[in-house]
Amino acid sequence: MNRPVRVLVADDQALLRTGFRLLIESAPDLAVAGEAVSGEQAVELARRLRPDVVLMDIRMPGTDGLEATRRICADPAAVGTRVLVLTTFDLDEYVYAALRGGASGFLLKDVLPADLLTALRVVAAGDALLAPAVTRRLIHEFAGRHEPRPRLARELTGVTPREREVLRLVARGLPNPVIAEHLGLSTATVKTHVRRLLAKLHAHDRAQLVVIAYETGLVTAGGNPPPAARDGSPADAAHRGPRPS
Repeated sequence: MNRPVRVLVADDQALLRTGFRLLIESAPDLAVAGEAVSGEQAVELARRLRPDVVLMDIRMPGTDGLEATRRICADPAAVGTRVLVLTTFDLDEYVYAALRGGASGFLLKDVLPADLLTALRVVAAGDALLAPAVTRRLIHEFAGRHEPRPRLARELTGVTPREREVLRLVARGLPNPVIAEHLGLSTATVKTHVRRLLAKLHAHDRAQLVVIAYETGLVTAGGNPPPAARDGSPADAAHRGPRPS
């Protein structure tokens, strides 16, 4: 039997931590690895316990969730640990900064319980929460305020024209099968391109690929919409991800 996904809950409010613990432990494939009351403690426990996912609150005393996310994602001792950010506001520039720091996605605190459990599984599996409309709004809102960064632009030097095409579509929140259909490639080939992009751009996961695509100017906020799926519906709606309420 596969071991359960181990989750570290980081929130300074005891009532919320208790609620998250009860919810997580109600799922047979999830388990709480520990609880942190501050960002500093989250960093320490992530290194020591090596959970699969850190459920990270943004606003905590001392070291906040933003800095804790950056430190966890940059820590070789916490390799394999992914961060899922929780926020109260659906347009919070701190969350955009958390994505830049390596977070795999975010949810609102009023997320439905079933969607939170799904989100933990999605992130633990190595995917990013890019499908919800609120995530796209946040990226478009704040990516447009940042000029392309020369350091990141140089990182695209080794990226092939085909990989740039794939990166553009990843940045639109499209899943691999839709990218494959749009480019006339197999899904396996798209997966290979994504793996190469992650390695070349030193990206933690697909969420960071999105950030890099915007910050280098490869994709711009308010640019062309993503291609439509075969049935005429928006292709990014095909991404399987929880939908925060």
